[in-house]
Amino acid sequence: MPPQGRMGGPGGHYMTEEEKAAQPKITGRLIKRVFGYLKPYWKQLILVLICIAVSSVFNLMPSILTGKIIDEGLIGQNMRLLIIFIVASLSVTLFANLIGVAESYINTWIAQHITFDMRNQMFSHLQSMSQRFYTTNNQGDIITRMTSDIDGVESVITGTFKSILSNSITLIFALIAMFQKNWILALLGIAVIPLFVFPTRRAGKTRWTLTREAQECNDEVNGILNETLSVSGQLLVKLFGKEKQEYERYESVNRRMINLNIKERMAGRWFFVVLHTVTSIGPMLLYLVGGILIMKYDSSITVGDITVLVALLGKTYMPVNSLLNIQVDWMRSMALFSRVFDYFDMEIEIKNPKTPVYPEKNTGEVEFTNVDFSYDPERQILKNISFKLESGKSMAIVGPSGSGKSTVINLIPRLYDVKAGSVCFDGVDVRKLDLAFLRKNIGVVSQETYLFNGSIRENLQYADPDATEEDMIEACRKANIYDFIQSQENGLDTMVGNRGLKLSGGEKQRLSIARVLLKNPALLIFDEATSALDSISENKIQEAIDPIIKERTSILIAHRLSTILAADEIFVIKDGEIVERGQHKELVERGGVYTELYNTQFKNAETV
Repeated sequence: MPPQGRMGGPGGHYMTEEEKAAQPKITGRLIKRVFGYLKPYWKQLILVLICIAVSSVFNLMPSILTGKIIDEGLIGQNMRLLIIFIVASLSVTLFANLIGVAESYINTWIAQHITFDMRNQMFSHLQSMSQRFYTTNNQGDIITRMTSDIDGVESVITGTFKSILSNSITLIFALIAMFQKNWILALLGIAVIPLFVFPTRRAGKTRWTLTREAQECNDEVNGILNETLSVSGQLLVKLFGKEKQEYERYESVNRRMINLNIKERMAGRWFFVVLHTVTSIGPMLLYLVGGILIMKYDSSITVGDITVLVALLGKTYMPVNSLLNIQVDWMRSMALFSRVFDYFDMEIEIKNPKTPVYPEKNTGEVEFTNVDFSYDPERQILKNISFKLESGKSMAIVGPSGSGKSTVINLIPRLYDVKAGSVCFDGVDVRKLDLAFLRKNIGVVSQETYLFNGSIRENLQYADPDATEEDMIEACRKANIYDFIQSQENGLDTMVGNRGLKLSGGEKQRLSIARVLLKNPALLIFDEATSALDSISENKIQEAIDPIIKERTSILIAHRLSTILAADEIFVIKDGEIVERGQHKELVERGGVYTELYNTQFKNAETV
C-alpha cells in the first residue's frame, strides 16, 4: 500500500496509475463482506461511535467557552465567571482527551482482533492450498497478502473508518454551532473553506509524486542490498572483485534517493507556508465582517461570538479536507480487502473427502491404474501409467530429466490429483482417504532437504513431537548420522543454522532420513536423495537406505546405479510413459532406453 501522508497534509490523497488501473469494483457484496468481519464486534463498535460523538462535541466546547470567557469574564469584568469558564474549558478538554484515549483503545482492540481473525483464516486457507498454488504463485506475493495486506486492514479500521466518522461528526457539530452564533459569518466561513482545500490538493499532488519517486528509489536501494549483502550475493561480489563497482552503484542510487527526499520535505515546507497563509485569510475575514456588523450596524453579535466563530472555522478545515479526499483512502481500503478476498476465493483443489475411507491394512501398497496427468492443458506429463507396488517390496523409477518421475510420487500423497485413472494406497483410492491419514503413512526424502533454523532435536521432533531420546537416537543410527551427532559438543541440541547451512549436504540428507523414520510411515519414498552429493556422502546415505528399504515398502527415484540396484524392480519412464520394467541385468541386455541411460549415466558408478 503506498505511503500515506499526514491527515490534512499534502500526501496520501492521490492514486498511482497502477492503483487506478487496479481499482476494485465496489459492490454491495464486497461491502457486506467487509462489514462481516466487524459484525462479531458490533457492541464494541457502538461504544466507539459513542466515544467519537462525545469526544467530537467536547472538543468543540473549549472554542464555544472562549466566547463566554471573553464576553462575560473579561469584558464583563466578572472574575467568578472567568474562573468558572476557564475551569470548565480545561475540564471538558481533559474529559474529551480521556474519552479519546478510551475510543482509541477500543478501536485498536477491534482492529487487532479482526486482523487476528483474518490472519488465522488466511493461514488455515493457505495450508489447505495444493502444491500447484505454491509452484505457480510468487512466494513474495503470498507473504505480502498474509502480512502487509492484512496489516493494512488494521489501518483501514483505525484510520479510514474512524476518519469518516469523527470528521463527519466534528464538521456537523461545528457548522451547527457556527450557524447558531451568526448565520452571516457562518456562510462567509463556508465560502472561505475552498481557499484552503484547493491549494492543499495541488501541493499534495506535487508532494505525492515526489514521495512515489522516492519510494521507487528506495525499492531500488533495497534490491541492491538484498542482492549484495546476502550470503550468496556477497560471496559472488568477493569472488569477482566487484566491491568497488557495487559501492558505486549503491552510492549513485542512494544519492538520488536523498535528493528526492530533500525535495519532498521542502515541498511539504512550502506547502505549510502557503497553508498557514491561506488559513489566516478566513479568520481575518470573519474579524473584518464581524467588526463591520458591530461598528456599523449595531449588531447583537459580540467580540466573544466572533472569537468562537473563528475557532470553529479552524475546526472545520481538517475534517473538510479529509472528507473531500476520503474517496482515495476508501478505494485503497477496498483494494486491500479485495486482494485478501482474492486469496480467500481461490478454490481448494485438494479437498478432504466428507466421509473418508480407511483401509483395512496399513502396509504402504501402491497401485496406479491408467493414470493421466498434466499441470496445464497444453502439455500432458503422464500417459496411461499403470503399475502395482506390493507390500514390503521396493521399486526404482529411472528416466531422462523431465520424463515425469517426480510427478509419479507427487500423486501418491495427493500433492496433485490425477486427471484420469486412479492411484490407490492399500487398496483405497487416495481421493477417498483422509488426507491426514494418507500423508502420515507416507514418508518422503527429497533431493532438496529442508531443515528449520533450530537444533537437530527440534528438526527430528517435527516428525513426532512425542519422540523420546531413545527413539531419536535409534532413528539417527538407522540413518547413519548418529556418529556425527555424538561428535558434536551439544549432541542433539546442535544448531543446524538457517535451512541447515551449518551442516554438509550429506549430513542434512541423513538427518532428513532420520526425521522420516521417526514418522514411521508405511511407504518410504526417496526422490533422488543422493543426486547432489559426493561419492563419500552418497555411500553413507546408501548404507542407511539399503537396510531401510528391506524393512518397508519403498520407492526410489535415482540417477545413480548404487541406489537403483537396491530395488526389487526397476521402472523406466520416458515422455510420461512406462517404456520398460524389470531387473537391472535384463534391462541392460534389452538394449532399450535403460541401456542408453546405463551407458550415459550409470556405468561409471557401477560397483560389483
